[in-house]
Amino acid sequence: MAEQGRRKVGIIGSGLIGRSFAMIFASGGYKVTLFDLEPDQVSKAKADIQTQLGSLEREGLLRGSLSVQQQFDLITGVTDLATCVKDAFFVLECVPERLDIKRSVWSQVDPLVTDDVILSSSTSALLPSAISEGLRHKDRFVICHPTNPPFYAPLVEVVPSQWTRADVVQTTMELLREVGQVPVLVKKEVAGFVLNRLQFAIMGEAWRLVRDGVISAGDLDKVMSSGLGTRYAFIGPWETAYLNAEGMDSYVERYADMIFDIQKHQESAEKMALGPTLDAIKTDMEAVAGPISDLQTRRQWRDNRLAALAKLKVEMAAADQKAGPSK
Repeated sequence: MAEQGRRKVGIIGSGLIGRSFAMIFASGGYKVTLFDLEPDQVSKAKADIQTQLGSLEREGLLRGSLSVQQQFDLITGVTDLATCVKDAFFVLECVPERLDIKRSVWSQVDPLVTDDVILSSSTSALLPSAISEGLRHKDRFVICHPTNPPFYAPLVEVVPSQWTRADVVQTTMELLREVGQVPVLVKKEVAGFVLNRLQFAIMGEAWRLVRDGVISAGDLDKVMSSGLGTRYAFIGPWETAYLNAEGMDSYVERYADMIFDIQKHQESAEKMALGPTLDAIKTDMEAVAGPISDLQTRRQWRDNRLAALAKLKVEMAAADQKAGPSK
């Protein structure tokens, strides 16, 4: 953990992702400067962070050894970009997912920082080379794509470009681990990175199954929440396969032909669009999650369950560590 307030992280953008990362870094003892153009937006972000930190404490999920007040005091809101990045060793941009906006932000940041600062973007799809091309410090640039919400779903995809320095990647991975995230290295640039490629593959097949009348949208979501999602809460598809047979060789011998035969029946990409399939999905989702006007209620329901799962994972990890290696 960083000695309280000794090292600074600059965060550009005070939306949901920026706020979450501010809390995450403050939990590790880092001084955080949170930037937004509008003073009112900064004030709202700070108030929301204070509320969230209090909730995390009540739920037993507050990270680190610092109190709520100590963590909150480490976070400063500013409306001046130069102040945000001054003396920061790590700058994380969390602005909207548009290449022109991100390039504009980084063109302003680039001349303000020194040659030893790590520059990062929380983009979920834009390639690091596309954002950083033309920057003087492009070799210090790396993507940190979080899972939303980052505090409860700690995976972060770390994606370098071909010109990102190896030590930048290493330091970024170490920093994220230190503050309780779970970084994975995406070794090469690929559209959508890994999380979204998997997510969108599932969504594509889900769309076709609803379209073809195989299953309702509501029941399809149950297949995930009470089936695959439950299975994947602690292990992924490869460990699932490994455990469901006598190792990977056995799994391939038993199931490879069946899997391939099913995959041959799965169609190529189809763009989701307005029409009867979307109407059917909307009807089911409104029945399950409520009207659009009351989405925040359902989001809180979701976050409460993610918090409970996160707490369980922390408890299980502690129990595993106490018990020692299982192999």
